[in-house]
Amino acid sequence: MNKTRFAIGTSTVMAASFFLSGCQLLSGYQKIDEAENAQAWAGDILPVAGEVNIACVGTYHCEIVQIDKKSIIASNSHEPADPTMLAARPEGAETNTKRAIGAEMPALADKKSVKVVPLSASAIEGLTNYYARVLPAKREIHINFYPEDNLGYIERFAMIHDFTDAGIYQLRAYQNKSSDKAGSLLEAASPEPLCIELLQDDEVQRRFCKQLGSGEAQGEFVETGLGNKGTA
Repeated sequence: MNKTRFAIGTSTVMAASFFLSGCQLLSGYQKIDEAENAQAWAGDILPVAGEVNIACVGTYHCEIVQIDKKSIIASNSHEPADPTMLAARPEGAETNTKRAIGAEMPALADKKSVKVVPLSASAIEGLTNYYARVLPAKREIHINFYPEDNLGYIERFAMIHDFTDAGIYQLRAYQNKSSDKAGSLLEAASPEPLCIELLQDDEVQRRFCKQLGSGEAQGEFVETGLGNKGTA
């Protein structure tokens, strides 16, 4: 199977957590099971003609922290890094059609412009999920995923993608569940890897899975073939 070491992911856990066992440190993978309906929590993306809309889903909370060189959602405040990037949802967005409401939103000025729009209340109390609006271009995207109801545990993901076509793109996290896991109790207790799919208008375009074993790519997200769902 062809693999591409393209995206890098790191886990961040608060210092006190390092005294826990390895299985406890990775308990977030088990928590993803409880967040499988995360997409149901998401509100509507309001597409604007000619623009790329980028959202993340699949865990308790996630944030687009950087696009190219620009900070988007600040990791400390969990709010837009620059308040001028915030684009309010137009009144009537919950009752009118998405296309009609999207047409009311101000267009982006140029390819360097980024706007963030509130999408829904987060599954972590007090936070908001946002999606980003940009113009089509090759982009470097950085996202923080929170698999647990705990802001101290972060899975960091980065990728470069050529967003050639306007539309709705989602970076969706899920836990790869192997149907043929067997062997010792230790193997059975090991966490399944976290995988992230890039969807364009609900069609999977790319897939990355975190490497949990030993080796040069351990702890990194490695791109896998679409014919091997979650197999890294």
